Amino acid sequence: MKRALALALALALRVVPAAVRAAEQKTIALPSDNEMATLQPGPGLEVARANCLIRHSTDYIVLQPRGDAQQWQAVVTKMIKVFGAPIRPQDEKTIVEYLSAADGAAK
Repeated sequence: MKRALALALALALRVVPAAVRAAEQKTIALPSDNEMATLQPGPGLEVARANCLIRHSTDYIVLQPRGDAQQWQAVVTKMIKVFGAPIRPQDEKTIVEYLSAADGAAK
């Protein structure tokens, strides 16, 4: 009995500190986007920011080839289906409209 209790205590002393370390909040401070990568103002900008910048920087958006709504729809669809981006259908439409409208101004 004493041996089992000692073993359980030894195990707890190893597991608890590891669990505490795992529970600590981790944050990463990202550098500011450079001026070239500034998203252009327009309808849908905030929806695009909220959905896209959780996965990548604005550099990734503005460096994409220029395109119309069909091209941007393909990109957004890929982000959802291939990379698992959690974009709601109504936000998907807004993002595509924003990117196809702002694309020329962003380049």
